[in-house]
Amino acid sequence: MTTLEPAAVADLVRNTLAAHKSLFLATSGSTGPWVGGVYFAESDEFTLNLVLEDRGRTLTAIRENPLVSVVVSTGSPMQPFLQAQAVAEILTADEDARVRELLVGKVPEAAPFLAAPVTAVRLTVPKWRATDVANGLLPGVELPGPRRP
Repeated sequence: MTTLEPAAVADLVRNTLAAHKSLFLATSGSTGPWVGGVYFAESDEFTLNLVLEDRGRTLTAIRENPLVSVVVSTGSPMQPFLQAQAVAEILTADEDARVRELLVGKVPEAAPFLAAPVTAVRLTVPKWRATDVANGLLPGVELPGPRRP
């Protein structure tokens, strides 16, 4: 097992987020658990921005239970990946334009999706668990986020 200094773990998290355009988002509402893939853009390593279909199962579940889980991964356990729980916040119309700007800046191919009826959502991640099996990080290491009120 390899150990990393906190700065190296932060770099791993930032680099992994930067290398991915989408993540897996797990929710749980009255219809049960659900996992979907969604494009995202990070404001920082603990704040992720995305849009969800207005009438989709994922947004409905978030309205019922804002505690979600995320995985940022290629899908291969041999590539670096991130896991976390997060709190989802449905954003106001005032914040919607900024989320769309961030999203298209990172993921230009998401632009046509923004023409559909979608709602902006922010995920606040209290801590990440970063795993990089190929470089000896198994089990993964945690990167705690800033303390928030």
